[in-house]
Amino acid sequence: MRSTRGGIVESVHEVALVVLRPDGSEFLTTGDPDRPFYGRSSLKPAQTVAVLRSGAGLTDDEVAVASASHSGEPVHLAAVTALLARHGLDQGALGCVPDLPLGTAAMRAYLAAGHGPTPLAMNCSGKHAAMLVAAGGDPDYLDPAHPLQVACRAAVDELAGPVLGASVDGCGAPAFVTPLAGLARLAHALARPTDPAVARVAAAMRARPDLVAGTDRLDTVLMTELPGSVAKSGAEGVLVAALPDGTAVAAKVLDGAGRALGPVLLAVLEAVGLGAPDALRAVAAPPVVGKGEQVGALRAHLTRATDG
Repeated sequence: MRSTRGGIVESVHEVALVVLRPDGSEFLTTGDPDRPFYGRSSLKPAQTVAVLRSGAGLTDDEVAVASASHSGEPVHLAAVTALLARHGLDQGALGCVPDLPLGTAAMRAYLAAGHGPTPLAMNCSGKHAAMLVAAGGDPDYLDPAHPLQVACRAAVDELAGPVLGASVDGCGAPAFVTPLAGLARLAHALARPTDPAVARVAAAMRARPDLVAGTDRLDTVLMTELPGSVAKSGAEGVLVAALPDGTAVAAKVLDGAGRALGPVLLAVLEAVGLGAPDALRAVAAPPVVGKGEQVGALRAHLTRATDG
């Protein structure tokens, strides 16, 4: 992905990419599909599958926010609060680190209201609330040896694996290493689910894209503007997306620059013949500006692509 300013290439971000056809066969790749990466929050749908398989009684909206990296807008905080309250819990039971809302506007409003960092405002609080419920309120639910986390690792291994390593994510939950090709298989599972738990996660995310990310966030705008899509981005430039026609996309920006994901997604949409509405283009590839005027652009070039 290239960022230009005044006709000069100012920055270049290399992206590893795997795109699968609706039948699961390879459409194109850039980079090494077997290279291992932390899937970060792009693996949340697989973790939610483990939560559902544990028997946790979640509503569809709760499934969506469990799979989210939310912006901390009022709708998100209300959804997580309701999930906890319905099971007799509050944010004090959450094991995620206290934080401010991820969304800029939401953070400003939160601070203006006199709030400081809280576990509830942390963008992974929905995942943690669902995990806590699935673990029966056990405060040790984040321990990698806890039965719930063993189940989460197994679900990731099944849907996006093989799991090649693990560490701790920014929120405090286990973070798993998988090959990029594994993330593409997760995207394909969400696009063409055959497992009931996977189907429920995909349906919940499609139904409530506003809960999965937030206002003007790539995940939410893609799912809103292209109904039938499922998308989940992660820290350090990771994206898993199932497109309306069943195409599956997995991307990792090698230098971690998340801004490269939008232009890459637009290039993939063009390559598979879907196109992109203007509202999606505006969020995915905002103009490069100087003194308030457009002076450049963000563009992705699918170099070193193989077309099967």
